[in-house]
Amino acid sequence: MLTTEDFATLPLEVVHADDAIVVLNKPSGLLTVPGRGPEKQDCLSKRVQARYPDVLVVHRLDRDTSGLVVFARGLPAQRALNLAFEQRRVDKRYYAVVTGLLTMDDQWHEINLPMLVDWPNRPKRTINHVEGQSALTRWRCAAVNAVDNTSRVELEPVTGRTHQLRVHMQAIGHPMLGDTLYAPPDVQAQSNRLLLHSGLLSFPHPVSGLVHEYTATPAF
Repeated sequence: MLTTEDFATLPLEVVHADDAIVVLNKPSGLLTVPGRGPEKQDCLSKRVQARYPDVLVVHRLDRDTSGLVVFARGLPAQRALNLAFEQRRVDKRYYAVVTGLLTMDDQWHEINLPMLVDWPNRPKRTINHVEGQSALTRWRCAAVNAVDNTSRVELEPVTGRTHQLRVHMQAIGHPMLGDTLYAPPDVQAQSNRLLLHSGLLSFPHPVSGLVHEYTATPAF
């Protein structure tokens, strides 16, 4: 069992830290919070809490998604950030590589498809027009690679459903490279990790109220 001292020695990329928040760049393959079982105890929250004991969780990234995560320092900051997320005053932009060639027209497009837990195949989600929760994603093609038959896209989740970006891109026929849940085997095999990265995070600071914006370049 890892101790607090052990967690303090593990890698941690701090983008910004002050008395109210800590912003980190999470690597792909690391859980945001602990999972079930001893093999899933190493996670971003425990690593950051080993260095900043007052840190509290505000939101999460999927294990295989890399990029920016903000933690609150203390309950007042956590409440303020939670409220900002609920009121959709938090802006997020993701970057991904998907299979297939999308149109580069410099326009933002929308995917408005309701989602529901796929109970027989949990933790997967599925599109469900009858019982699904509303889910809205904006996307724009940034580049195409005709040789690899791939496109690099920018993604903005307007809603925050679990696996939303992955499910929505798969639903329009362009699953993400390395996606072991939603891509077919040949697309999974094109990358040894999910090519999805949280590259921009903007939110009102819980103390000053001023908008803070952070960026992190994807490693792919």
